[in-house]
Amino acid sequence: MQETKKEKFIRLAENRTNKALEMIRLIGNLANKSVYDYTSEDVEKIFKAIETETALAKKQFTDIGGPDKFKLI
Repeated sequence: MQETKKEKFIRLAENRTNKALEMIRLIGNLANKSVYDYTSEDVEKIFKAIETETALAKKQFTDIGGPDKFKLI
């Protein structure tokens, strides 16, 4: 039986989301000051990058066919 578009979305979304969450948890492990040396600016850069990419990905879902699309008429 062939996988439906919805089934494919669920399979890929769950897999990719779980991978992303695991990577974020690993970033959290870098907070150990006895092992790593970092500044608050370093931390801000990390989370700014994550927040920016998250916002861009979310925008892709909400912009599809949205009312702000160009129309000639």
